[in-house]
Amino acid sequence: MTSPHAHPSPSLRIAPDDLLALLAVARLGKYTAAATSMGVNHTTVSRRIAALEKAVGERVLAASPDGWELTPRGRRLLPAAEAVETALATAATTTGRGGDTDSLTGTVRLAAPAGYADWFALPVLAQLQRVHPGLQVEVLTATQRARRYRSGVDIEIVVGRPDAPQSIAQFLRHYSLGLFASQEYIDENGEPESLAQMAGHRLIYYPEHSLSVEDLAHATEGLPQPAGHFRSNGVRLHVRATQLGIGIGLLPTYVVDDTAAHRSTDRVGPTHPDLVRVLPVFARPMEYWAAVRPEVLRRPAVEHVLLALRDGPPTTAEW
Repeated sequence: MTSPHAHPSPSLRIAPDDLLALLAVARLGKYTAAATSMGVNHTTVSRRIAALEKAVGERVLAASPDGWELTPRGRRLLPAAEAVETALATAATTTGRGGDTDSLTGTVRLAAPAGYADWFALPVLAQLQRVHPGLQVEVLTATQRARRYRSGVDIEIVVGRPDAPQSIAQFLRHYSLGLFASQEYIDENGEPESLAQMAGHRLIYYPEHSLSVEDLAHATEGLPQPAGHFRSNGVRLHVRATQLGIGIGLLPTYVVDDTAAHRSTDRVGPTHPDLVRVLPVFARPMEYWAAVRPEVLRRPAVEHVLLALRDGPPTTAEW
């Protein structure tokens, strides 16, 4: 990054490509991620930002522990950068096939826990991409707490309300964790009739040392020390291990429960009726939230994806 310039150079004009580079870094928080989104290398992005700062005479980005942030001058340039992006998108639409000016375009990058991505996000994203062929989606599965800025993604889905003061928090849905076992496991090992009896069973859940989500880390409180464990950072592995009779799984109820609530249209993913809920008195309420940087939410594609995730998959006519 170049040093700040005291005054703009009267001989330099702001280049549209430099504004687009600023927009990409502002949204993704990282030069490398911005470069990937633009189809260039990170040195090109760095050069364009340097040229922009030279033209305006001030810094437009400032480094933070979790990524690059817009300076006040950079924020004032944001509408101009978005206008350039909109103009280019309009030109591409009017010269392309179909001329559908209402279609969403661009790439939306999403980070979410695997369970949410699989059971809830995927049906929504599939519907959106069917209706909007120009919309591209990238999904990174990760179960971790929200950072102040998560570099390289547009929308971050987390368990529990995010503590990210520089981001916009959006509640998505409630869910809960419960204890499940296969019928074969119950036939061979017996079904626990009290929480104390869980001490005689192997527990299937996340690794303790790698779980930074406070709500999930506290989910096992009230359970005795188990006879053993099977640990994985993937919820599908939790489900599969429970199906195979390795032990009793602490699982999201939406992936296995066949109660009336989950037989409704609210259930958008597959269930596993081969698993049995044990100790229904043990339930851990949870919430999914989204964290989005304000400058990212100004993009129509990101706004539409976030609203769709919040509202669930509607009928085709509603899109």
